[in-house]
Amino acid sequence: MTASLTALVNGRVMGEHGLREGLAVLIDGARIAAVCPMEDPRVAQATAHDLGGKLLLPGFIDVQVNGGGGLLFNDDPTVETLRGIAAAHRTFGTTGLLPTLITDTRETMRRALEAVDAAIDAGVPGILGIHLEGPFLAGARKGIHDSTLFRPLDEEDLALITAPRRGKVMLTLAPECVPPSTIRRLADAGVLVVAGHTGADYATTRAALDAGVCGFTHLYNAMTPLTSREPGVVGAALDDAASWCGLIVDGHHVHPVSLRVAIAAKARGKCVLVTDAMPPVGSDRPDYTLNGQTIVMKGGICQSDDGVLAGSALDMATGLRNLVEMVGVPLDEASRMASDYPAAWLGLTATHGRIAAGQQADLVALNDDLSVRATWIGGQIHSGHG
Repeated sequence: MTASLTALVNGRVMGEHGLREGLAVLIDGARIAAVCPMEDPRVAQATAHDLGGKLLLPGFIDVQVNGGGGLLFNDDPTVETLRGIAAAHRTFGTTGLLPTLITDTRETMRRALEAVDAAIDAGVPGILGIHLEGPFLAGARKGIHDSTLFRPLDEEDLALITAPRRGKVMLTLAPECVPPSTIRRLADAGVLVVAGHTGADYATTRAALDAGVCGFTHLYNAMTPLTSREPGVVGAALDDAASWCGLIVDGHHVHPVSLRVAIAAKARGKCVLVTDAMPPVGSDRPDYTLNGQTIVMKGGICQSDDGVLAGSALDMATGLRNLVEMVGVPLDEASRMASDYPAAWLGLTATHGRIAAGQQADLVALNDDLSVRATWIGGQIHSGHG
């Protein structure tokens, strides 16, 4: 048995109770076989990989990735595009992601759904499913989305979105644009329904939560704020114990104080690090085209000529570092926000999000400054960004 084992040794391993030294992580094929003391006899019989004292964390899981490596999913929803986007993010420690399709036509949605199924069939590393962000959104909170493509959710859309898929399906919608009965049908079919780009009031959002909404897309952005007499979408999100909230921790989308408030208000385990990443991540090219507009990344901010934020230039390793340094989240909790908690949101805790026996061997080795040295997906090693 031990002949096929690889032992990751001499690392500081992130476990349930924080970083621990003196442990080996035994990998057997695509899975973690054991996390054990160095003295375990299996370690001596395995092929050793010396981590040189680096941090070893569970691989990052990002539920909102529009693009990377100079590629935008909307531009060409194919297996090759997905392969390129996933490879770009892998160098920053992302071992699992939901490629995200921004509001588009039904035909493009169909192509995107089929591409993700085909990518999973082909074994493209890291593809866990798809996130459809729109087009069932509110014009008043459109952000960078093309509101001319917004439309009601009809039976044809419902059949397309709820059809059996190889991976997870997340759908961002505006609760005021989709009746609770339809939200319930989506949730009952296994779709992860999340609220975003919405001008809904608290009561409408609460009804949507009761109907099956399980989370909120980029909390605070493109939604009604919490005020004294109308809690809005943000108030509903912070008050609800069961739902998850995606947080873009780039220092531009949300103020650090607002991030701290959300993390303090939400039940533990319900705040999830996301990037909302665009093509500049992992690319030397700072510009891209979205809905016919040229978007330029300057100073880490992606925005249109008229100043509208258009996704982010954030990667998960930088988001983790920002959580620790800018927001003040302890490293072990920041790690969970980047791995364990998104895995829970996706219903993947049996296989993803932790360094433990039986989990898929999705790991990231980090320097002390939280820059990435290497990633493993299914036990296969990939180099990082140093």
